[in-house]
Amino acid sequence: MTQIRQEEIRLSRTTLRHGIFLPPFHPMDENPSACLDRDLELMQWLDRLGYHEAWIGEHHSAGWELISSPELFIAVAAERTRSIRFGTGVISLPYHNPLMVANRIIQLDHHTRGRIMFGAGPGLLASDAFMLGIDPLTQRDRMEQSLDVILRLFRGETVTEKTDWYTLVNARAHIPPYTKPFPEVAVASAVTPSGGRLAGKYDLSMICVAATNPFGYDALSANWKIACDLAAERGRRMDPSRLRLVGPMHIAETRSQAYENVKFGFERYLGYINNNQPRFNPPVGQDSAQWFVENKHGVIGTPDDAIAMLERLYEKQGDFGVFLHMAHNWADFAQTKRSYELYQRYVMPHFSGDNRLRAASFDWCAENRSDLAEKRTSAAKAMFDKHEAEQKQAAARPPKGREAW
Repeated sequence: MTQIRQEEIRLSRTTLRHGIFLPPFHPMDENPSACLDRDLELMQWLDRLGYHEAWIGEHHSAGWELISSPELFIAVAAERTRSIRFGTGVISLPYHNPLMVANRIIQLDHHTRGRIMFGAGPGLLASDAFMLGIDPLTQRDRMEQSLDVILRLFRGETVTEKTDWYTLVNARAHIPPYTKPFPEVAVASAVTPSGGRLAGKYDLSMICVAATNPFGYDALSANWKIACDLAAERGRRMDPSRLRLVGPMHIAETRSQAYENVKFGFERYLGYINNNQPRFNPPVGQDSAQWFVENKHGVIGTPDDAIAMLERLYEKQGDFGVFLHMAHNWADFAQTKRSYELYQRYVMPHFSGDNRLRAASFDWCAENRSDLAEKRTSAAKAMFDKHEAEQKQAAARPPKGREAW
């Protein structure tokens, strides 16, 4: 494909935004207070680098994912940052009364002056549901029940409704949202069609949380098509700028440096994921990080490797609006921050085209180098000639005043 054609394709896409999806993942040998502080410091770092958004998870078990209330974390992070937007990634709706969720999001919308996004899901960890006495088979249906009510409350409706897990009597929000008509609402989508069905039915954003996982990657276009088809049945069109794809990566100046960096925490990360639900099985004797990359689960490499992964997602999905890094702590904190910085310096401008005018200016100068050099030489010679003429003229004048004596 020619460079001109590549540029045409890039300019035709939705302007790509960038952010992170923070579960978070923290090994159990670290001080939990320090882990949470470091997550907040990461929010400040991303804000300084110009990342657009961060989605914060909710988990209650399994040891690693320490944030039980994304709303509390976001309230603190919003006070320490300037422009980055925050989303709940996600609130597990079957765990909460829908009126409580609606009121917390509305309050947070006011506290952040509109920097909040509401992400909803059924709940990922079966261990969370088990502790609450919830049958995992009911979670997706309960999520839809709750989401329907929350959207009605956001719109100012009064809801009276009784189900097998909540009762509402003349329920209504105390105050309207700060964002009009209400904050952006997104549903999580992995492999099953449930996320696409809800997004299409209710005109919501989608977060594909397993976009680079082979199973999630294969389901990308299918789930988006489900959303688009259901939206079309209701006379609407799904907006690709509200589609978010999530994938893990760690980048450094060289591939060898990136692989060296992830020796810090990659094996422990795989151990946690497989302890919760076995899904990554590197062959015995093969380096697990290399196996992970070779099977296209994510990137461990350079900014060019990150660009290649995003281009691969475009080829599979088509247009989308946001790429979210799956935060993971594969490397130590300094190298993790460096990875996000390299992404900001080299990957973001590749997709935004922010250097396009600079490149055009450089190329124009190169194409006209001879003429420009000649003009510059002529201008310099003219200045020397002018100066020499003025000196001769000054020397030829008759002396005046004291000099004349």
